[in-house]
Amino acid sequence: MLIQPFLNYNFSHGWYLTSSPIITADWTARASDQWTVPVGLGVGKLLKVGLLPVNASLAGYYNADRPKDAPDWQLRFQLQFLFPK
Repeated sequence: MLIQPFLNYNFSHGWYLTSSPIITADWTARASDQWTVPVGLGVGKLLKVGLLPVNASLAGYYNADRPKDAPDWQLRFQLQFLFPK
């Protein structure tokens, strides 16, 4: 199972705060290893590279609940190239 709720708060000049943790559950794993539940926050900016709009963001998440061998933290860097009509 995968759940990805998201929250954004927009500022001026294209800046924003975001949180979009990817919560997963593996129903075939042992009960103590089924869930990965990250908690965190990121920052992003809408900008232009030449004439092309780009959405860039960086977010960090602490895995509050995780399988035994999973990492404690996640770092997510994202670039989205936007092609408006």
